[in-house]
Amino acid sequence: MTLAARLAAAQRDPELVAAAAAMASDRLDVAERGLKGVLRARPTEVAAIRMLAEVAARLGRYRDAEALLARALELAPDFHTARANYVTVLHRQSKFADALAHAERLIAAEPADLGHLALKAAVLVRTGEYDAALDAYDRILAAFPDNAPIWVSRGHVLKTVGRQNESVAAYRRAIAIQPSFGDAWWSLANLKVSGFDDHDMTRMHAALAAAANSADRYHLHFALGKALEDRGDYAASFENYAAGNRMRRAELPYRAERTSAHVAASRDRFTAEAFARAGAGGHPADDPIFIVGLPRAGSTLLEQILASHSQVEGTMELPDIGTIAADLGGRDADGTLDDADAGYIPHLLGLTPAQRRELGARYLAGTGIQRKTGRPRFIDKMPNNFAHIGLIHQILPNATIIDARRHPMANGFSAFKQHFSRGQGFTYDLRDIGLYWRDYAAVMAHYEAVLPGRVLLVRHERLIADPEREIRRLLDHCRLPFEPGCLTPHRNSRPVRTASSEQVRRPIAKAPDEAWRHYAQWLGPLREALAGADVEYERALTQIA
Repeated sequence: MTLAARLAAAQRDPELVAAAAAMASDRLDVAERGLKGVLRARPTEVAAIRMLAEVAARLGRYRDAEALLARALELAPDFHTARANYVTVLHRQSKFADALAHAERLIAAEPADLGHLALKAAVLVRTGEYDAALDAYDRILAAFPDNAPIWVSRGHVLKTVGRQNESVAAYRRAIAIQPSFGDAWWSLANLKVSGFDDHDMTRMHAALAAAANSADRYHLHFALGKALEDRGDYAASFENYAAGNRMRRAELPYRAERTSAHVAASRDRFTAEAFARAGAGGHPADDPIFIVGLPRAGSTLLEQILASHSQVEGTMELPDIGTIAADLGGRDADGTLDDADAGYIPHLLGLTPAQRRELGARYLAGTGIQRKTGRPRFIDKMPNNFAHIGLIHQILPNATIIDARRHPMANGFSAFKQHFSRGQGFTYDLRDIGLYWRDYAAVMAHYEAVLPGRVLLVRHERLIADPEREIRRLLDHCRLPFEPGCLTPHRNSRPVRTASSEQVRRPIAKAPDEAWRHYAQWLGPLREALAGADVEYERALTQIA
């Protein structure tokens, strides 16, 4: 039987039809049981294998999904839907070279299917090939000019490379095509430089009333929160931020106690004695500069400062350390801290120096696709890597580590009003944010105690108060000579792929962002969860000469 005939038969199979219905209604447990039953009876049923892989991917079990899709393609190399799913799963695991190879194979097999080109474009964006990604999106839009999601994707690339006006135009084109497209409205708001007029406000409220799905609604709430904040209507602004966060939080499995358990395990097991017993080892390269901390703490500014140095290349928030940690612990990485992460610590501490060197080499090889300039040093600004300082120290002992830190109330509220595409599940609840900040501060204090001087703490408020002093201190820690260009990072035209892209293209602010104080009356859960950490932070600032 041909593949086409097998797939046509699968569409009429009652068991597969029932599994598809369960998937459509998000009853993934039901779908999984049904599909496993089909495969016990018919282990080479490729349609069922692909569907089970989709279930695994939707549950964040990407390694399982990858294995299933590899099996489906082994059985049916021309199963293009399965290969497209394979590209997505490889992409989600940062296996970019493999993802590109399979995308190219799809394009060669079905050149008229521009969906394959869209898959390739998404991978190109993640590897910093922005011109090629724009070319791909332009080809798609030439054929399908009313594809609103592609206009938004194109807008994201234009924002990244600093073509702000064109980015605004792309987002507005998406809105014109699909007025209730929440992601387009939020993307426009997230530029943080494009204000909304009365007509826009009316359209956003109408879009919210008409929105048919939760993603459109919560994106619109975040966009309205920003628009109302700009107008000084803080009560209505907070109401929208809170509504968007409630909706997003309800969709995510984040549990604060898991983060706390991971941090406790790190403090218990990554001791000075444990590091001493492990001895020297790891890869000797000093290429990486890790900037860690919480999102919205000023890490993009630090990255822009360092990337203005002739010896340093800025990349983006790289997932490779988290992937290595997950693989050591025998689980999938989903970008969210989990107590299961602690499972890798005993394994890591038991590795030989040569094995740790291999892991360091793996990190350098995996991030190599992001390096375009030939500069000897590069920046990895994945904030969540603060949870893996011990891992970084063991596999890359000469890497530089910088802790970007900001007033916890300012940082916490800034994260609360920011919608992240993935990987920051703690940011959608004020209490979760406060608990997370305390865990982060505790584990960083632990590493300072057991690895004194290994991590440089840079407080955002000190950086903007005295940029030259802090920048010289930063460069000294990175073992880099001072260069005047680091004092004017806004003149650096490099692509910036974070929510702060437009802020860092302006001169360094002269005063800290105090926006959170307008919302202080509603931030009680954050302050309570911080349990005095905000007061301690302010005290520390006053003690710095």
